[in-house]
Amino acid sequence: MSNTEALTVDERPALRRLVPLSVQHVLAMIAAPVSTVFLTGQVLGLAPGRTTSLLSATLMLCGAGALLQSLSLGRIGARLPFVMLPGGAASALFLQIARDHGPATACGSALLAAGLLLAVTPLYARIVRFFPPLVLGTTVLLIGIGMVQVASQLITGQGAVGRAAPSAVVLAGLTIGCTLVCFAALRGAWRQSAVLLGMAAGTVLAAVTGLGHFGAASVGSPALPQPLPFGAPRFDLMAALPLLIFALASLAEATGQTVMNSEAAGRTPDPRRDVPRVVRADAVVSLAGAAFGTSLLTTSSENIGIGQLTGVRSRFVTAGAGVLLVAAGLLPPVPRMLAAIPAPVVGGSSLMVYAMIAVMGVTMLHRADLGDRSHAMVAAVALAVGLLPIVTPGLYAGFPGWVRTVLGSGVVAGTLTGVLLHAGVRAAHGGRSATPRRPWHAARASR
Repeated sequence: MSNTEALTVDERPALRRLVPLSVQHVLAMIAAPVSTVFLTGQVLGLAPGRTTSLLSATLMLCGAGALLQSLSLGRIGARLPFVMLPGGAASALFLQIARDHGPATACGSALLAAGLLLAVTPLYARIVRFFPPLVLGTTVLLIGIGMVQVASQLITGQGAVGRAAPSAVVLAGLTIGCTLVCFAALRGAWRQSAVLLGMAAGTVLAAVTGLGHFGAASVGSPALPQPLPFGAPRFDLMAALPLLIFALASLAEATGQTVMNSEAAGRTPDPRRDVPRVVRADAVVSLAGAAFGTSLLTTSSENIGIGQLTGVRSRFVTAGAGVLLVAAGLLPPVPRMLAAIPAPVVGGSSLMVYAMIAVMGVTMLHRADLGDRSHAMVAAVALAVGLLPIVTPGLYAGFPGWVRTVLGSGVVAGTLTGVLLHAGVRAAHGGRSATPRRPWHAARASR
C-alpha cells in the first residue's frame, strides 16, 4: 500500500478493506493467547474442557480489550490502534502463584493487581520514575528465565526432575525448528504468526510420527467462558506481591507502548493524557479476566509492525480485529481442536516465547548504559538476588513465611532490590536519574 493510500488513525475503511486488514492483526497476535492458555492448562493439569473454556474466555477478553482501546469508553481507552493480550510476564507470575498457592489465590491476586492499577493511575507520573529500563529490564529478564524453567516441565512432564522421554524432546525440538523456518521464510503478518504456525507444524508432525500424545477434545455442550472456573477468588496480599509489583512496573511499559503506537499512528505522543487511559482499559479488562480465570491482560504492540508495513493506521481496523476475536471465542470447535495439542509441542513453543522475554530484558538493560559502573552494579546485585531462588529453590526454606514469599520469588526479590539500589544511586547523583533519559522506548518486552 502506498503512502497516499494510508489510512489515518480516525478514518473508517470500507468493509471490503476492513475485514482482511483486521484478519492480519488477528494472525499477528493469536499465538500469544493460544500458547498462554495451553501452558496454563498443562501446568495446572486442567481437563480439556476447562482448557477450552479458558481459551474461549481469553479470546473474548482480548477482543473486548481491543475494542475498548480502539474506540474508548469515556476516559477508558486511548482511541489508538491497539490490541490486547494476556501479558507474557503477568501470565508467568499468575502461574507461579497458582502453583504455589492454588489457582483461586492466583485469580484473587489478579483482581488485587488490576484494582491497584486503577487506584494508582492518578499517581502515574510519580510511580513510573521508580521503574526505569535498568529496573524493568532486570524484572523482565528474571521473568523470562523463571518461565523457561516452567515451560520445560511441559517436555519433562509434571513431577519429573530434568528427565524427559526422548520422543518428547525430539517433538519439542522439531516444533522449535518449524517455528524458526516459518520466521525465516515468511514475511509480514505471516511472519509474526511464526509461533502459531510452528505449533501447527509440530502438531502435524506429532500425528504423522506418533511422537506425541493428543488430549481428548471435549465433546458435548459448547465450552463457553465459565465464570469463576476455580471457585471464589482468594485474597492473600503476600501471595499477590509478585503481581502487585509487576502492576506498578507495567506503568513504564504502558508508557513505551503508548508513545510507540502514537508515533506509528501519526499522532503526537501525549503520555500524561493517553497512558492513564491505556492503563484504565488494561485494568478494567483484567478485572473481568480474573473473574474468568485469567491473569492480567495488557495492551500490546504486536500490531504496530503491521501498521508500519501496510501504512494502515486506523483504530477501526483493530476494533474489527476485536470483533473477530470475540467471534472466535464463541465458536466452540476452534478452542476444542486447539486444546488437544500434545504437551511437548506447547512446551517447545513456550520455550521460545519465554526465552524471547528474557532476551527483551537484556535489550532493555542495554538501554540502561551498563558501561557506567553504578548501573552495572545495580543490575548485577539485583540479578544475583533474583536468580538465587530460581537456581536454589530451597534456599529460604528455613525462614519465616513472609520472608519466603518476598525473597523466594526471584521476580519480587530482584525487582525490589533493583528499585532500592536505583533509588540509592539516584540519591548519590543528587537526584539525577540513574539511567539515560530515553523512557518512551524502554519497554515493549514483557507483554
